[in-house]
Amino acid sequence: MPLKLIDHNSTEYHQMVDLRYHLLRKPLGLDFTKEELEREKNDILIGCFEEDKLEACCILTQTAPKTVRLRQMAVSPVLQGKGIGRVLMSFAENIARDRGYHRLTMHARKTAVGFYEKLGYKIHGEEFQEVTIPHFEMHKAL
Repeated sequence: MPLKLIDHNSTEYHQMVDLRYHLLRKPLGLDFTKEELEREKNDILIGCFEEDKLEACCILTQTAPKTVRLRQMAVSPVLQGKGIGRVLMSFAENIARDRGYHRLTMHARKTAVGFYEKLGYKIHGEEFQEVTIPHFEMHKAL
């Protein structure tokens, strides 16, 4: 499954928004605002494709000169548990390193903490609520 960078507002980007909506927002009764999506135009948008269909994605957002934050990690339910998330994370980390970032942070859903810990991420701070569910801040040096 090829991984690649996605251009903001492209056909692939709209697939990305759709996948993220169905997996991450709709189950919580939430949607995206135009402003949220507009702010992503300067982010690093990453997708994993099976032919022309987006199956997994994530976003990297710069938060400091040498720090990037992982956001909106989503893997199609039929592919969860098959290593796609691990491959996507490795690709995202490599892109971040190639662009000069030294640290990757995230707000990980509590249910995903174990996945990220296996990839070398560490919890920093206490549990907190975000988009109505428990999260932890996690970091990793790149």
